[in-house]
Amino acid sequence: MAGHSHFSNIQHKKARLDARRGKVWTKVARLIMQAAKSGGGDPDANASLRLAMDKARAANMPRDTIERSIKKGTGELEGESLETMTYEGYGPSGVALMCNILTDNRNRTAPEIKKIFERAGGNLGAPNCVAWMFAQKGVFVVSKAVVSEEHLVEMALDAGADDVQGAEDIFEVTCEPTAFARVKSSLEKSGLKLESADLTMMPKTTVLISDPETAQRVLKLMEALDDHDDVQNVSANFDIPDSLMPKIK
Repeated sequence: MAGHSHFSNIQHKKARLDARRGKVWTKVARLIMQAAKSGGGDPDANASLRLAMDKARAANMPRDTIERSIKKGTGELEGESLETMTYEGYGPSGVALMCNILTDNRNRTAPEIKKIFERAGGNLGAPNCVAWMFAQKGVFVVSKAVVSEEHLVEMALDAGADDVQGAEDIFEVTCEPTAFARVKSSLEKSGLKLESADLTMMPKTTVLISDPETAQRVLKLMEALDDHDDVQNVSANFDIPDSLMPKIK
């Protein structure tokens, strides 16, 4: 899980920059549209929509933009026709990767994702080639500036979380999907500001990357996938030592 925690820290810092540029809004708007299309426009009755709206608020998306995205999903306004897919493959040193995709054109997205893998010395695989290496988990990111590790561990475990790990300036709390809503509610009621809260795929085991050049290639692949407009989430099973992780401010 260490590799995931470290990259979560990188993604979190990068998301702040992307949010300021508005880049993240496109991805979140699509997520809201798809959630509303699949489960309706009422967040109280649609957990996926509620989660997508939470992401939008965390990215400081304006309320009217959120509402327009919901209406596009429910058909009240004209919007994109989106489809959800998962691409799986391998990166340098056999690192397994899973990409959650939300696209309006799979014929465009598939070759673009394939090229990103190949440029990094990796390759796309068949469906389910690496899915067995991952399990869905609830993941919460909390700044170390707002809570002590001891206090967070006590609160999180009491609420039903499985684990709390630290990486640089954040804590990452994980739980089973069935406990996601309970843990989220408990942490928020305690007054903690969550930097992010999501359901994602976590590796069951990890691949240790100790070579600096390979570590850089793996991180560049992750970053290139994360930068793609159609990629909603990237999961991988690498474990890179702290000393080889880049410092992002």
